[in-house]
Amino acid sequence: MKEIYDYLKKCGTFFLATTEGDQPRVRAFGAVNIYEDKLYLITQKFKPVSKQLGENPKIEICAVDGEVHNGGSWLRIEATLVNDDRIEAKQSMLDAVPVLKNIYTVDDDITQVLYFKDATAIISSFAGVQKVIKF
Repeated sequence: MKEIYDYLKKCGTFFLATTEGDQPRVRAFGAVNIYEDKLYLITQKFKPVSKQLGENPKIEICAVDGEVHNGGSWLRIEATLVNDDRIEAKQSMLDAVPVLKNIYTVDDDITQVLYFKDATAIISSFAGVQKVIKF
């Protein structure tokens, strides 16, 4: 899981896909954290992504490290996201990514942190190398 965390941090931006009915929805994310041996991300409870995750918590993530055609790689993660309303989990995320403190607080009504469950990550490249990591 640490390797996946490091990969996402290095990329800076990654794309999370959810579903809304029968329509895929994709958006950019950038904040991740490891807390209690789980990988976490953060969003706001009033956003459509939160509603979509409430209806179907299965997601996919895609991230690209470098130029794929020039030796870079890409990462795909398939997982279920689980909501964690604990103040400690929220505080850990805010401490890990301090810029988030401009938007969120641990005791507001909008902060939502979620952790990855039953995740399978695949790192691939055009060189044919593929690495599978389950966490």
